[in-house]
Amino acid sequence: MSRYLVILLSLYSATSALSIPFIHDAEQTVFNTHAPADLPHPNPTHSFWTHTPGANPLAGVGSTGALTDEADVCIIGAGITGVSAAYHFANTVGESAFPIPEGETKLRVVVLEARDFCEFRCHGWRNGGNLTPYEFLEFRKVEAQFGREAAMRYYAMEHYTSTEMARIARAGGWADAVDLVEGGHMDVMLTEARLAEVRADFDAAIAAGKRVNVTWLSREDMQSAYGTYNWGVRSPGYNVWSLKFVTQLFRQANATARSALDLRLHTRTPVTSITPLSASVSARKWALDTPRGAVKCTYVVHATNAYASHLLPHMAGPGPAGIVPVRGQVLAMRANASLAALSTTSWVGNAGYWFPRPVHSADEAPLVILGGARTAAGAPFEVGVTDDGEINPSVGRVLRAFLPALFPGMYEPGREPEAEWTGIMGYTTLNIPFVGPVLDVARPDAHAGQFIAAGYAGHGMPRAFACAEAVVGMIAAERAGRVWEAPAWFPAPFLTGVRDAPQE
Repeated sequence: MSRYLVILLSLYSATSALSIPFIHDAEQTVFNTHAPADLPHPNPTHSFWTHTPGANPLAGVGSTGALTDEADVCIIGAGITGVSAAYHFANTVGESAFPIPEGETKLRVVVLEARDFCEFRCHGWRNGGNLTPYEFLEFRKVEAQFGREAAMRYYAMEHYTSTEMARIARAGGWADAVDLVEGGHMDVMLTEARLAEVRADFDAAIAAGKRVNVTWLSREDMQSAYGTYNWGVRSPGYNVWSLKFVTQLFRQANATARSALDLRLHTRTPVTSITPLSASVSARKWALDTPRGAVKCTYVVHATNAYASHLLPHMAGPGPAGIVPVRGQVLAMRANASLAALSTTSWVGNAGYWFPRPVHSADEAPLVILGGARTAAGAPFEVGVTDDGEINPSVGRVLRAFLPALFPGMYEPGREPEAEWTGIMGYTTLNIPFVGPVLDVARPDAHAGQFIAAGYAGHGMPRAFACAEAVVGMIAAERAGRVWEAPAWFPAPFLTGVRDAPQE
């Protein structure tokens, strides 16, 4: 049993064998036959985030010229997880907790991305900029599944991620450059039944001793303030341009520990396979094969989310160790009202999520980012799809009609979006990510030195940064010959192996 598992088992005692249905019962037949993921599609749909002129200055960095031949750590994926890992390496390397490898002057870290910088992971669906931690939603389900202590950490980690990302942007002086908006978040309930469910989760969280920072709004309050006659509950939250945030974070990582870290980036360099190296051939453990050659590495960090099973076939869904790709669809719609009328709040409700973008003048109608409505695609509801090179017309029709119906007069019926795209999410059977050493029950030692943070279940914005921090801490502990201790906010069930651990 791994050292990571031993220390966390003392924190985790499951209270039941329930599972959280993460998509829809009708989709189980798809899960049962799911194959390893393909590589990311070479010609993705054009996202507002990535295809706005000037938005991606690192797009093709390292895609030509010599490929880095070897590194101490190879990070596969230049999205929020991968770049956050690079940032945490920059902040810890050279310290006593993370010594530089013996005989070297710097820790060598290389980031490999299949497409343009952050193209997939900042192109995707939920990584659309809604940086909102759950305050209490689904608390009853989470507590029943994982126990009270783990449930508290489940929510604490999301709060930590969101506030820490905002702090970093502000401290670095680039909060405005990445469109960081602390506009709060609203969950809207269209039926009394849904209101009762949300109230029950709130009551359960309070009964468990959780501090919950929310404001409840009646139908009349919501109609007066927002122009929709439905119930609402408001909580803290942020919006951010994910790609711009990750760009700044990568630049900060490069500047933070320049004397102790050699950080390199290779975009348009997909990793097609990982080959073990024998000690007689190399001091490194792994060769990462790409169309441009191989990179030899001691440690590997899989930050590929929905595509993880392409390199780790044993993680093809839907089993307890699986990640299932699911396609989501997003559009950017111009409102028919000012930002003052709409507010800077982000929203979730009725199978959709949306938020207004910042504006340059008070009378400008904002662009609103809206995603969801995946059930309009019909069974299997875009499950198992890795092709984000096309959109689904049925989903698009529902999204176009969504906001005009919910906010009469604030959106023009029939108006076409200014951008529409798809992205691929990674779901797991428990709706929580895998964080830690890559484990394969059939081959316990087959992936020594490989780590993963992936499977965010469409909720990666308030999870990925902290999950990457945990993985870097594990690698640092292993290099220093000590046992990794989980941060106070880390939920034990997220750790790889805990799902299959013996129950007390």
